[in-house]
Amino acid sequence: MSSDTTGNDNTYSEPRNRQPGTLVMTERWWGDRYDEIENHGYRLRPRYHPQWQPSWLELGKDFYAVEDGQPTILRAAMDAIRIRDGLPVMLKKVLPEEGPHELAINQLFSTSEMERQPHNHCAPLLDVIELERSGSQRLMVFPLLRRFDEPPIQTVGEFVAFFTQLCQGLQFMHQRNVAHRDCTANNIMFDASEMYPNGFHPVKIDRNRNFKGRAKAYTRTKRPPRYYFIDFGLSRRYPSRDVTDDPLRGGDRSAPEHQSGRRCNPFHTDIYYIGNFVRQEFVNKYHGFEFMEKLVNWMTHPDPEKRPRIEDVLWSFARTRASLRPGKLRSAIISTQEPRLFGAIRKARQSIRTLQYITSRYPAIPESYT
Repeated sequence: MSSDTTGNDNTYSEPRNRQPGTLVMTERWWGDRYDEIENHGYRLRPRYHPQWQPSWLELGKDFYAVEDGQPTILRAAMDAIRIRDGLPVMLKKVLPEEGPHELAINQLFSTSEMERQPHNHCAPLLDVIELERSGSQRLMVFPLLRRFDEPPIQTVGEFVAFFTQLCQGLQFMHQRNVAHRDCTANNIMFDASEMYPNGFHPVKIDRNRNFKGRAKAYTRTKRPPRYYFIDFGLSRRYPSRDVTDDPLRGGDRSAPEHQSGRRCNPFHTDIYYIGNFVRQEFVNKYHGFEFMEKLVNWMTHPDPEKRPRIEDVLWSFARTRASLRPGKLRSAIISTQEPRLFGAIRKARQSIRTLQYITSRYPAIPESYT
């Protein structure tokens, strides 16, 4: 069997006669290593067991209606559970040719000393395992997280808590001379264990882990989550923050300094990424985010040298945060694309929630202290 870690080898090419619901090319690499991964203390879903037989054939259902019909279509990662305690995790291949510093940076921020730091918002590395069958292919183990907007942030106060954590996390990295270099929407996640105390399915995230109903969820205001940066494949640690490097284009390719292809300061580009992320995901999408426009414009200044350092961002946002009144913080976030009637309904529902939050003394800015 091929030891190719990317799934590009002919051994893992997609068969022309693949039946609907059966394993796709990227999944078969993991299925072939089911037993070895289990020997390391992690178990893949039944779909990847060597003796797996599709349950939908026996049940007379469509494959998408049953748990073992749900594929994990990720090129270099796979969901699993930690056998000793049932913790849902994500396994990710270490690919040095693509991210030469990824493992080292994850290990740097996951030491016992670093983990105790409240402003460390780098996804914790739980374990590293080595698969002998794969030519010493190593796998990093992380907790199973959700994307920052699944489900969407509901109130301005929830956004304020989110953005505060984001900036604190970036400051934590920058103070240690680490530039993320791809801190964009797909690499910002949150730990949903408090919001979803009974868990959720890793593929159909609105369903229970066992796929037999909807996942029970609380709001961010009731159960404040902790947000994390993931994917340090493009990241690097430098001697200081006053450096230049060749530009690397990740999820956001709009940074002005990348258009010329000349060397630039990656810490300045991180600031641009976060500012442009807020512009694209909040300011341009929702009503009521005018309070962020000045800071976002500063963070995305066309001249990288005129952008703020992350410490300046935090200082500026602290002043903005202090200026927001409770009514604004508790107000619903309404999409600019949402019909006016639906927006009115959303506001009415949020008003009811707000009364409940005030009565139960939930703060308008839900801070996570975990």
